[in-house]
Amino acid sequence: MAALETPVCEFGSPAPDFSLVGVDGKVWTRDACKGERGLLVMFICNHCPFVKAVRPRILRDARDLASLGIGSVAIMSNDTEDYPEDSFENMQRMAADLDFPFPYLLDETQDVARAYGAVCTPDFFGYNADLGLQYRGRLDESRRETAPEGVRRDLYEAMKQIAETGRGPAEQIPSMGCSIKWKAG
Repeated sequence: MAALETPVCEFGSPAPDFSLVGVDGKVWTRDACKGERGLLVMFICNHCPFVKAVRPRILRDARDLASLGIGSVAIMSNDTEDYPEDSFENMQRMAADLDFPFPYLLDETQDVARAYGAVCTPDFFGYNADLGLQYRGRLDESRRETAPEGVRRDLYEAMKQIAETGRGPAEQIPSMGCSIKWKAG
């Protein structure tokens, strides 16, 4: 399983729109997920050890960011035929078991992952109120293993800054994770 790093943030790039089915059965768009002060788009999945290592922290940060006016959404773009742990039914089960505080959406065609330029899970895209990209970095220093308690909350701190100023930090450390599992052809 190759570990990939996300590219450098292209400040101001617009958030592509989407219309995807969530585990709740509703169709979600970018604007329906957006908060008053911004939007966090996360590409995650069920099976990736990098995601598993930070899942509780993703949930914590999304809850904390909601109080700052940042909406969050998680999108699963992997090939579910080759990775059945990431199936829609398993997405529904995991979101219910962990009480996801954000929509968890299936990108079956993988078009949304391509539009965003997502490369790995987890891959975080932080947008300001005008839906301009301001953050493309890591959650914290966790990798395949959860980092110790008390480490800097890179994603949370960046999104808090975006909520307060509309701008992300100039220095960002890339996220690292498993590659998106693209469909053949």
